Amino acid sequence: MSLPVCLSLSVSTWGNTGIGRATALRLAGLGARVVLACRNQDKAREAACHIQRVTGSTDVVYMLLDLGSFRSVRSFAESFLKAEKRLDLLINNAGLVAHGRTEDGFGIEFGVNHLGHFLLTNLLLERLQEGGGGRVVTLSSIAYRWGHIDFQRKDLGTGWFSWQFFSAYCNSKLCNVLFTLHLAKRLQGSKVTCYSVHPGVVRTELSRYVGLWQKVFIEPIARLLFLDPATGAQTTLHCALQEGIEPFSGRHFSCCAVEELTPRGRDHAVAQRLWEVSEQLCGLSSTS
Repeated sequence: MSLPVCLSLSVSTWGNTGIGRATALRLAGLGARVVLACRNQDKAREAACHIQRVTGSTDVVYMLLDLGSFRSVRSFAESFLKAEKRLDLLINNAGLVAHGRTEDGFGIEFGVNHLGHFLLTNLLLERLQEGGGGRVVTLSSIAYRWGHIDFQRKDLGTGWFSWQFFSAYCNSKLCNVLFTLHLAKRLQGSKVTCYSVHPGVVRTELSRYVGLWQKVFIEPIARLLFLDPATGAQTTLHCALQEGIEPFSGRHFSCCAVEELTPRGRDHAVAQRLWEVSEQLCGLSSTS
């Protein structure tokens, strides 16, 4: 699959550690143009230099993006569309566990893990369609199984206690799955496909934004996790590059294979409602 332009996105430590860096490294090594979209420019610059040094590619760049700010997402999309005339692959890689709120007042996990990706994907969707065969890969998690969508709550869960931010994280991962499910429905008739991914249980800096005492809750669990980021990136790369998976658009992948979702992960009515609510929250006019 030819990928002249690959936009890989994440937050803050995207290029410093984790699945995102491993994914970008592989794509650059295959000759793709890679745009790292990061909040922390110093870490993004270091990552781009590292990837260039390891792969020999001179086609790795970074751009400023804070998924916790609609203003930043729109600014990024505007700059990207001016600079890049083609987009074949959008990887929605960001995922965090944290308390607090986004710039726009949403629970930070819901705002970053779902709404930021939702808005960015919609702003770049036309450019993906122009290429005649683009893909959107969104990293979810097995945690979606414990998620719940409560449309009465603007934040879908937030708080200072361990169970609250874990619950909010699960909710946001369910949003990722349902977003992909409905996006595939909207893309029917086009050549753009989309997939949600459980990367496996991976050692990352997922909990880097929580407080010290909350890390005491998370880190013992994290020590049991065994996949390194390079291994964890394999399912993302499979959905990004594998030929012949187009009929599985909208499906969920784990261990480089289609995985059957639980009933709450394939509820089309909730997925459509989530899309409509997300459009309203992001300030997008509905087209369906």
